[in-house]
Parts: sequence; C-alpha cells; structure tokens
Amino acid sequence: MPYTIGLDYGTNSARALVVDCTTGRELATAVVDYPSGHQGILLDPADHHLARQRPADYLYALERATKEALTAACAADASFSPQQVVGIGMDGTGSSPLPVDANNRPLADQPAFSNNPNAQCWLWKDHTSIPEAAAITQTAREMRPQYLAKIGGTYSSEWFWAKVWHCLKVDPAVFDAAHSWVELSDFVPAVLAGVTDPTAIRRGVCMAGHKALYAEDWGGLPDKEFLTALDPKLAALRDRLYDVAYDASAIAGNLCPEWAAKLGLPAGIPIAIGEMDVHYGAIGCGVDEGTLVKVIGTSTCDCAVVSAEKTVADIPGICGIVKGAILPGYFGVEAGQSAVGDIFKWFVEGVLGDASLHAALTEEAAALKPGQTGLLALDWNNGNRTILVDQLLTGLLLGQTLYTTKAEIYRALIEATAFGARAIVDRIREYGVPVERIVCSGGIAEKNPLLMQIYADVTGCEMRVSRSAQSCALGSAVGAAVVAGIHPDFKTAQAAMTGLKDLSYRPDPANQAIYQELYALYRDLHDAFGGVTPSASLAHVMKDLLAIKARQCR
Repeated sequence: MPYTIGLDYGTNSARALVVDCTTGRELATAVVDYPSGHQGILLDPADHHLARQRPADYLYALERATKEALTAACAADASFSPQQVVGIGMDGTGSSPLPVDANNRPLADQPAFSNNPNAQCWLWKDHTSIPEAAAITQTAREMRPQYLAKIGGTYSSEWFWAKVWHCLKVDPAVFDAAHSWVELSDFVPAVLAGVTDPTAIRRGVCMAGHKALYAEDWGGLPDKEFLTALDPKLAALRDRLYDVAYDASAIAGNLCPEWAAKLGLPAGIPIAIGEMDVHYGAIGCGVDEGTLVKVIGTSTCDCAVVSAEKTVADIPGICGIVKGAILPGYFGVEAGQSAVGDIFKWFVEGVLGDASLHAALTEEAAALKPGQTGLLALDWNNGNRTILVDQLLTGLLLGQTLYTTKAEIYRALIEATAFGARAIVDRIREYGVPVERIVCSGGIAEKNPLLMQIYADVTGCEMRVSRSAQSCALGSAVGAAVVAGIHPDFKTAQAAMTGLKDLSYRPDPANQAIYQELYALYRDLHDAFGGVTPSASLAHVMKDLLAIKARQCR
C-alpha cells in the first residue's frame, strides 16, 4: 500500500502528514514550532513591517516533524513501514525568499550573517519594501504594463522583487554576498534532493508567476532592460535565478541519500514541485473550476482555477492569474486578505491580554444579531492584499459608544473579515471567474461555526469545510502521489484522496438582508479610505449604523 508525505510550512510551525494514496486516509501527523524569535518570527520593535525567519528552523522542523510523523504512523498501524513511502510533497508560505550562496546554503548559516535579519528568510508578511513595490508598479506601468495586467495592476510589498530590491538598498553587503535568492517552497525540495547549485533548482511556477512576474508570454522573468531601470544589480541577479518554472506535474528531484538516511525513507523517491501553501491547500480541498477555496489562518488566501483552454480576463486588484499555478492545465487565480486570524489574535491576546477569552467571546458574540452591535470595522490591520493592494492601509473600528462590549467588538472584527471576503468574491465573479461553491480549510473554519455562518450570510454562498484539518499538507501529499505515478493525474488523485465534511453553512435570508445594508456601508468606508472615492462623504455611516442597531435591538 503506497503512502506519501505532505510537508506544510506555515507562519509559525511546520507539519508532516503521512497519507494513504489509495484512500486519502491520514495515518499520522506531527507539528513542530519554529524555535527562533517570537512564535517562530524574527521581529523588530522599531519596525512593525519587519518579519523574518531563520532558514535553519526550516531544516530543524523538516527532520523533526517527518520523523515524528513516521513514528506516529508506525504506532497507528502495525502494517505501516517507512519503506512504503513513495514520494514527498512540500508547500510553504510566500513570497518568502531567502538569500543563498553559490552552494545553495543559506547566507544566514555563515557566522558573519547569522544575526543579521537581512540575511534571513524574508517572511511573506514582511512589508518593509513598500517603497520598492510602489516603484516597481510605477516603472512597470511606464515600461511593461503587461507585467501588471497579470497580477491585478499593482505589485505588492509581500512579493519577491520588492523584498530583494529592499535588501539591496538597506544592506548591500548581504545582497552582494548572496549568489542567488530562493523561495522557501523551492528551497526545501531542493535541499531534500541534494541540489547544491541554485541555478539547478526546479522552481515552481505558482511562486514565480504570482510573486516574481514570471510568465511564458514574455519569456520567463522580467527582462533585463526593465530590471536595469530599477537597479542594474537586479538585472545581473536575473542570470543567477532561473529561466524556466514548472507546474505540479513535474518533479523537483529525488530524495538524496543524505536526507533519506536522516529521515529513514527510501532514497530516490520523487519530490513534488513546491507550491505555495494555499495552492496545495486548494488541491487538498478538491479545487475544480467553479469552486473557490478559502484557506483561513493568520491570513486568508482565496484560490480558484479556470481551464487553460479558456480565455481569462485580467482582474484588477488580485494576486495574479498564472497558467499552471495550483493545477496543471488550468489558470490559477489567487486573492486574499493580509490578516484574518491575526486580527482576532491581536484583539484577544494583544489588547485584552488573555488568549483563553476566544471561546467565551465567540459564545457571547453568537448571541448577538447582525447589526445589533452598531459597529463596523475595516479588516486592514495588516494592510489590504486584495482588492486595493495597499499595505499602508490600517484597521478601523467605527460606532463605539460608552456601552460597547468586548464581545461586540469581537463580532464586528469577524464581520469585517467576512466583508473583505465578499469584496474578493464579487471582484472575481465580475470578471468571469465562476464561483458556484466555497470550500474552506484551516483551524478557524474547523473550530468556529459563528465565523462560518457569518461568512455564509455576508457572501450569500453556502460554505463547506474540507474533510482534512491539514488541507495544505494533504495537497502536497496529493502532488507527491501524482509524480510518484500512483495516480495518472490530479483529478484522479483528488477524487481518491480528498473530500468534504458532512457539514454545511447556508445563508440565512433574514441575516443576509441586514448584512446587505452593512456591506454597503462597509464599501463606503472601503472605497473612501482605500482611495477609490477619497472625497466621498461618510457623514451618513454612523447614523445608519445606529438606525440598523435600533431595529435589531427591538
């Protein structure tokens, strides 16, 4: 009986999942927290935009999580043996690039750079490169508008070129010492395969296309003339990156003897191309045309696919339309919110100072009717990823009185993230991407029925939940099963290995009507503060909120 291992690198931890390729049964899993920094993240109290991670933590988590999962699998099923593992898949956060030397070793491993934050991995949520992202957007608008068309019209500070260019500006010693830069989701498969030349790494098209302006339409990465207009050193770096990026039907390499011995696995088994965590998460949720997958965690990423045989319109404000991203043979469409779970965590743990309050606040908030709080919030505590693409936007809470409670604020924050989710659904539908059902994954989707019902009421869509609590790792394991030849294609593999819980959240018509009013007010705030209608009057918002509150409190 063949098994594959899915490795999922999240924001605070990494996990390994052992999966039966024929049934999708998840035999065992192990989660390992990154040991460095604050919950795995290297922060700077003087700069809230900075977020880095130690590359050494990735290899520590790789070895420990895999071995623990294999041990647990042996304990769960006496017939299981690690020798039955036929492939490995891996996903990671993105864009999370790290500088490496000519032998594909992280620069941060060198004593001279070990404590330098600029030599670490630049985590997806690092927003220090806001000026560089704006300059890339402006230069592309003038020189290469086609670059922007495929990424929603604005280059983000969360993405590859902005981060690398910012490093060049603030720490040229690190930039000059780096032979190349590698995304986390490309780095780990390369390490497992024993690849010691950065130019020999098989890079995944999902990260290349969505984060690094890669497209077959213009011959791969941005051309040297464009990069020279930013900085000649970026143009020189292009030669040390890659020419071709691959979809998930390709293999990243084969497990090298060194890592086979470390992990106790058969040498030579195939390693799937690395993808973004949420892209493999979409596969683990059974994504297909017409299905929107929401992976809800510290942030949220929305993924959809459209057949590559069709023409897909350019969609302003999204994170890109990339052929071969997510599923081979489809255009991958990505959007998302820069903070969701992080907003609840900020309020409960940061402001209230008590992590145990989540459950109690959820229960109290569930007793409130839509609109009863009189509150309205914007979900921009970590900037706006979609549809405004502006990391300088911040959160907002409107409508407080002297009687506003913690639970009311908590519900308003949940509603804010639901309104942000609806803005994304409305935008991609507007440009012809079908959304017939929404499938959610992640701890919040699993554990918070209140949030799921609010999302259904706000979006007007039925919300389903992935069968797997580890959809990203499961998607990675599905990718490994395909490249190992256990299944002939992803459609067959998904049918065998993925599924949904027998659980559904359907919109409540009465709640929908109230949320339609509140969403209109949300869009007034969204468009005014987001610069869409900067001169619009907001004088009506507070009074409209009070009117809705009065009706709902009767």
